[in-house]
Order: sequence, then C-alpha cells, then structure tokens
Amino acid sequence: MKNYSIEQRACNLAHYIVESKDTVRGAARKFGVSKSTVHKDVSERLLKINPGLASEVREILDENKAERHIRGGMATKRKYSHLKEIDGDLER
Repeated sequence: MKNYSIEQRACNLAHYIVESKDTVRGAARKFGVSKSTVHKDVSERLLKINPGLASEVREILDENKAERHIRGGMATKRKYSHLKEIDGDLER
C-alpha cells in the first residue's frame, strides 16, 4: 500500500469495508495500517473524495459498533468456557 496516494488508500479501504463488512480493526490488519488511519480515511477523507461511498461505509461502521458488545460477550464466553468444563468434571 506504500505506493498508493492517500485518496486511493481511502477508496480501497472503503470498498473493502463495503464488500466484506469487516471492522476497522480487520481492515487495518488487511491493509497494514493503523486503526486510526483507517478511521480517518473512511470517515474524514472519504467525505471529500466520494460522499456516496462514505455514507455506505458509515452505515457498516455504525452496524459494527452496534454489534460490538455482542461480539465482546461471545469472545468472553469462549474464553471462559473451559472453566465451566473443569468445574463440571470436579462435581462428578
């Protein structure tokens, strides 16, 4: 991504997020940039470059934000699920 202009990177990030419905963190990992860079590219820079695409990305980011607590809860459940199995073995 180093040979792209900032505008090209912002558009590429936006298209990736729209197509994959990935999170800011996932897009940052995929493109090798920071979460702050992704956020600034798709929320500020993209508004000036392509307002229509920016609104599509905003919808997806808002949806991801609304679902964030659910994903966090599921991750916590997976993290501690092995303790429940251990406790169950001790009761037998």
